[in-house]
Amino acid sequence: MKIASYHKIIKGVLVVAILLLTLGSYAQVVPPPIPPPTPPGLPIDGGIGFLLMAGIFYGTKKYKDSSS
Repeated sequence: MKIASYHKIIKGVLVVAILLLTLGSYAQVVPPPIPPPTPPGLPIDGGIGFLLMAGIFYGTKKYKDSSS
């Protein structure tokens, strides 16, 4: 074989090696971090109960005032 054919073989091997190395680096992508958990819901038990009772008292007072 001639020296020119060795250069073609080495050049082909280098091209294939470079392609395989660059493709391998794309395969090792780090996954994105896990997002933080959602905040817990706000408790609305006490506030809703207070507003409901205040509305009932206000409604009964208005009803008694208008009927007399």
